[in-house]
Amino acid sequence: MNIIINNASMQPIYEQILSQIKTAILQGTLKEEQILPSVRSLSKDLHISALTVKKAYDALEQEGFIVTIHGKGSFVAGVNPGLVIEEQRKEVEQIMEQAIRQGQNCGMTKEELKNLFELILEE
Repeated sequence: MNIIINNASMQPIYEQILSQIKTAILQGTLKEEQILPSVRSLSKDLHISALTVKKAYDALEQEGFIVTIHGKGSFVAGVNPGLVIEEQRKEVEQIMEQAIRQGQNCGMTKEELKNLFELILEE
């Protein structure tokens, strides 16, 4: 598993780990029941605190992407197709929110944003 940490990013390191593992699971790079590196091993490889990796793993477990069995490790959970669709929709929503904020920062009105959205949909 290849995780790249960008220390210059405004995104917290645990979120970078979480995002990259989640993407690998959703894309099928990490398969169901595949074991993940241990918290200590990954923290050593990335030269970061084990608590940071644990925070990412805990969030992944809470979201249903991995399962941790004490004494055995963390494994990729079976991915529910509904979960995949929901994650994709959430990503689209975030991109749209960012575009709307960008438009508002440029002085665009709601009406101009709606017209632009409808124009793009027609293409």
